[in-house]
Amino acid sequence: MALPEYIRGCQNRVDEQLKRHLPDTSQVSERLVTAMSYSVFNGGKRIRPVLVYAASEAVGGKQAPADPAACAVELIHAYSLVHDDLPAMDDDDLRRGKPTCHKAFDEATAILAGDALQTLAFEVLTSKHHELPDPIRLQLVRELACASGHSGMCGGQSMDLNSVGSPLSQEQLQLMHSHKTGALIRASVVMGALASGKVEKEPLTHLIQYANAIGLAFQVQDDILDVTADTELLGKQQGADLALHKPTYVSLMGLKDARAFASSLCQQAIRSLESFGDQAIILRQMAEYVIQRSH
Repeated sequence: MALPEYIRGCQNRVDEQLKRHLPDTSQVSERLVTAMSYSVFNGGKRIRPVLVYAASEAVGGKQAPADPAACAVELIHAYSLVHDDLPAMDDDDLRRGKPTCHKAFDEATAILAGDALQTLAFEVLTSKHHELPDPIRLQLVRELACASGHSGMCGGQSMDLNSVGSPLSQEQLQLMHSHKTGALIRASVVMGALASGKVEKEPLTHLIQYANAIGLAFQVQDDILDVTADTELLGKQQGADLALHKPTYVSLMGLKDARAFASSLCQQAIRSLESFGDQAIILRQMAEYVIQRSH
């Protein structure tokens, strides 16, 4: 199957699953559930759910057992973007070409929507609507919690905020982004493999190496797009990182070397999958997609 077709299939699949889990009405706060839905169904590429499904298939699993993990990582991602856009963080007005949640609603509603999406992710993983064995559920919960908290995404975001206007070495920048961006991408791959119920220690080690490489490549490409893509295509304000004086791979290495670095990370990811057969072809293609995307 061609990658665009595979991505569309995964997008449709996870969207249908997300619709089942997101409330469509509320006796408590209709505004809150509307903001939650707005933040999830606002045109996301669903890269993380695609990685969940592809990793499950790479170790011989099916898509259905990976549905809870695919939904959970996307809910965490959606929550993180809502909070990332807040005035106290990056203070962004646009996300995916639409007003950010706090602009479309208000700041308090955006905070609560993010909180609710975060907790919904763990509710999905523990829901009895899915037939995952309890030991696997526990592994998935732990993996997502570690990737989301102080030792993962939140820790990386804190490093990012504290580094504004400060020069960082490439090693420091890499450490920051391995947490802020890479942790959830790594969790997506690992959770997909775990959900299969088939993964063994050595293949999982190779998948983690793959995920670490594409997680970093994803951020390098984001930094490149911040200076090369226009606002309409990017879906958010072009040059926002530059305006905020954030350290980026482009500011540190220059555009040409940043592109070369992204390409080397892509090849590193693909080499990590040498022991996998054709079942990992989508993961290989996703490594290339990550650095070729235009938004």
